[in-house]
Amino acid sequence: MGEIIICVGSSCHLKGSEKVIEIFKEEIKKHNLDQVEISGSFCQGNCTEGVNIEINGQKIEAVNEENAQEIFKKHLLSEKNE
Repeated sequence: MGEIIICVGSSCHLKGSEKVIEIFKEEIKKHNLDQVEISGSFCQGNCTEGVNIEINGQKIEAVNEENAQEIFKKHLLSEKNE
């Protein structure tokens, strides 16, 4: 159903990628989305705009702990309900 790749390169790490990973893991568990895979990657090539993630091939920038749940819902829960 889905694939989430979160940058864990040095710039994104400093901008909070670890916390973003935690939030996404919590959301996956909360919504019983066992078929969603989450993984890390090194630099996605947009360091100034991090934390950078990719959901099902769509690149998303400037993810942080304030907007991670909203991004998760928009990109993964809306697909589940369609």
